[in-house]
Amino acid sequence: MNAPIAPATPRPVVLVTGLSGAGKASILRALEDLGYETVDNPPLRVIEELVGDGEGPIAIGLDTRTRGFDGPEGLDTLARLRALPGAAVTLVFATAEDAVLLRRYTETRRRHPLAPGGSLGGRVADGIARERARLAPVQEEADLVVDTSDLPLPDLRRLIEGRFRQDHAPGLAVLIESFAFPKGLPRQADLVFDMRFLRNPHYVAALRPGTGLDPDVAAYVEADPDFPVFWQGLTGFLVPLLPRYVAEGKKYLTIAIGCTGGRHRSVLVAERLGDYLRRLGWRADVAHRELAAGERDGAKASPGARTAEVEGREALSNPP
Repeated sequence: MNAPIAPATPRPVVLVTGLSGAGKASILRALEDLGYETVDNPPLRVIEELVGDGEGPIAIGLDTRTRGFDGPEGLDTLARLRALPGAAVTLVFATAEDAVLLRRYTETRRRHPLAPGGSLGGRVADGIARERARLAPVQEEADLVVDTSDLPLPDLRRLIEGRFRQDHAPGLAVLIESFAFPKGLPRQADLVFDMRFLRNPHYVAALRPGTGLDPDVAAYVEADPDFPVFWQGLTGFLVPLLPRYVAEGKKYLTIAIGCTGGRHRSVLVAERLGDYLRRLGWRADVAHRELAAGERDGAKASPGARTAEVEGREALSNPP
């Protein structure tokens, strides 16, 4: 008797949508660099054919220019795609604050696709409001919502690469991000933990210039008498929680670890947590927001360096 044929691996399908000017085109370019076949704004009626005609990963851009996508027909299409046995569908929704979108359109002098006439002032604001209302049902269905209001292009690319690299096994993707509370919470955070109760290396002159990546800083933080009890509580909370997220169908989880400066305690704990979860078999990436920001500031100071802000503006100069 012939052995049964193993089912083919579902085709990775990423649907990218969102508000005009929020970075959909930049997300598609990042996916293309990861080896995805990319198609922007195809007719809604051919999407199922596109998904079924091929085997490699594919990314499809959709927005309010796609006829019917922002209504019941679009949601029905999404439901049919998710029901296909040969496709692993992820819906990514790009958004940003109204003031940020308005500034981007003002800088690029582009006309908003839903603006009632002109391209400046209240007309653009009206278009943004209309589009946000139309796409609200789509955003509710998204597997991943990316707020690009204060997300530089290099960080956006890192986020997409961490979530959609093809060398990853399927399942829950965990991103652990360190940050500084005075600079605001990471917009994508699902869980937030505060490390400001641990003793602070900032007040030790020899440790202040370092980061939580340095062994002497790490040793100082972990020598805090309360660290072992805290660590046991943190891991004891997360380990049973992650399978419950998987059971509920969640594909992405961002755990934010904060402290005062985002350089010492939060960095150390984020690194330790990433190592811990990977040893348990979870797919976990670690990022350090303030350390990355420091690197960008250093690049700005270099002669001839292109800043993330400039690159991001150029990437969004043709709003999707």
